[in-house]
Amino acid sequence: MKNDNIPLRKITYSDEDERFSKSEEEALRLLFNDIFISYEKPLFKLAHNLTKDKDIARDIVHDVFMKLWEIRAKLHELKSLESFLFILTRNKVMDHLRKISSDNRLKEAIWKSMQHIVVEQESTMEQKEFQEQLQKAINDLPPQRKVIYMMRDEGYNYNEIADELHISRHTVKNQISAAIKSIRKLISNFHSF
Repeated sequence: MKNDNIPLRKITYSDEDERFSKSEEEALRLLFNDIFISYEKPLFKLAHNLTKDKDIARDIVHDVFMKLWEIRAKLHELKSLESFLFILTRNKVMDHLRKISSDNRLKEAIWKSMQHIVVEQESTMEQKEFQEQLQKAINDLPPQRKVIYMMRDEGYNYNEIADELHISRHTVKNQISAAIKSIRKLISNFHSF
């Protein structure tokens, strides 16, 4: 009887692993283990939701981690490990569904369904990353500018901010303008990757 709480088989290591020193190999295995612990369940959930089959989902997630292990020497080149893992899982599911689907209409329906689900997943990840960037940009503002920006964000108008902080309306306007420019500059990199 299978244990449903353990979605994957044990991953074995090959003789090719000998090219790494013992300490490098151990560090790599610890890193890989941390990645596995962090992403195995969300990837399994995605694969299972798309395939509706636990065994196939386990196989797909196993294949994803095997692929990750194969490219372990290039992990540092990935811009977003999370995006890479979810996209690779999606692609493996699509490959599986293409293999089992012989009807073109069914393939098209599956494709449209998958695109919708994956776009939602990617959008959620991008939104989370964007919110983190935005919060970092706000936190990096000078103290007075940050207070003024946050008051504006809470719905205060220029006059209310000026009265509350005992500064001129012109200062409020300049500080908000500078804050917006600074935030735009800091988060502009978000859209470039």
